[in-house]
Amino acid sequence: MSGSDRILVRDLRLWAHVGVLPHERATGQWFELDLHLGWDLSAAAASDDVGETLDYSRAIQALQRQATQLRCQTLEHWSELILDLLEDLYGPVPMAIELRKCQAPVPGFGGQVGVRRSRHQSP
Repeated sequence: MSGSDRILVRDLRLWAHVGVLPHERATGQWFELDLHLGWDLSAAAASDDVGETLDYSRAIQALQRQATQLRCQTLEHWSELILDLLEDLYGPVPMAIELRKCQAPVPGFGGQVGVRRSRHQSP
């Protein structure tokens, strides 16, 4: 496997009830998620066989379901649940995520805030 082989999903928009403020958990808001899954892509590249690669649609659908059921305060906690879900789906593959809150409730701030986490990465 090339050390750079990855399946990428970018800008997955998820509606979830996450935030420190009570109204964030009550009404919900948009988040964006990027994920990187390390996988040897050479067999699928050579054979054009989808059975030789990871089915990223499973992750997208599972993450959408998770987001609709979630109630928590921090991106840190949710990011841990996301990594757990990905590991349940694909095993202990190298993985990295970036989870962003699209509209942080900070007066005068129009950008995004987020967390970046990883598991099973090479040192």
